[in-house]
Amino acid sequence: MLSKRLIVCLDVRNRKVTKGVKFKGNIDIGDPVEMAAQYYRDGVDELVFYDITASTEERPIDIGMVEEVARTIFIPFSVGGGLRNLEDMRRALLAGAEKVSVNSLAVHNPEIIAEGAKAFGSQCIVLGMDAIWRGVTEHLPSGYEVVIQGGRTAMGLDMLEWAKQGEALGAGEICLNSIDADGTKEGYEIRATRMVSDAVKIPVIASGGAGTPAHIVEVLTEGHADAALIASMVHFMGYTCSGIKTEVAAQGVKMRTRW
Repeated sequence: MLSKRLIVCLDVRNRKVTKGVKFKGNIDIGDPVEMAAQYYRDGVDELVFYDITASTEERPIDIGMVEEVARTIFIPFSVGGGLRNLEDMRRALLAGAEKVSVNSLAVHNPEIIAEGAKAFGSQCIVLGMDAIWRGVTEHLPSGYEVVIQGGRTAMGLDMLEWAKQGEALGAGEICLNSIDADGTKEGYEIRATRMVSDAVKIPVIASGGAGTPAHIVEVLTEGHADAALIASMVHFMGYTCSGIKTEVAAQGVKMRTRW
C-alpha cells in the first residue's frame, strides 16, 4: 500500500492567503510565504497555491511569490491560477514549483494538458477539477458538473468524463474539489471522490470539506483518494499537520513520513 499524503492548500488573492466557504465570503488570513514556512516546519507533505482571481482578472500568476516560496521550503509544491499557456507553465516550474495545476485553462483548451505533459512530463501536470452536484441526467451521467472560474461558470461537462479525458491527455494527477463541501468543515464529498478514484489510474487528491482527522481517514479509505487536501483545519481550527498525520496513522492509514 502506497503511503497517503497530507497537502495544505493556500488560496492567494493580492499576495494574501484567503479562505471562504463554497468559494464565497473570503477573508484574508496571512502571508503565503510565511504560512508555507510554518506548514513546512510542521511536517506537511506538499503545498498547493491557487491564485484564485488571476484567471478572472486575466493576469499571470505571481512568479515572484513562487520564487520566494521555493527559497523557503524544501518539499514539493504546485501552483495554479493565471496559467494561460505553455510558457506560463514553464515560468512557474523554472521559478521552483514542482507541478502546475490547470483548471479553467484545461476546460477551454484540453490540449494544453497534452502539451504540458509532453514538454515537462506528466508528473508536472495536475488537472484541477471543481465539481458540483446537479443530479443524474443524460448529459451528466455522474450527476456532477464541472464548473470553472472559482465556481462562477457552469460548463455542462460531466465530472467523470472530464477526469477520464484528462488522464488520457496526459495529466499525472487529479485534484478534485467539491463545491458543495468546500469550506464547510463537515467532511469530504466521498461519493464523488470514490467515483473519480475508481475511474482513473492516476493519483486523486480529495479537496473540500475537511474538518476533523476522521474526515481525512474516511476519504483516504472509503473515498479511495491518494491524498487529502486541507485548509481550514490548520488555518483556523488549531490542528497541526504533524498532529493530523499522527491521528490518521493511528487509525491504520499509512501516511508519508519525511524523516
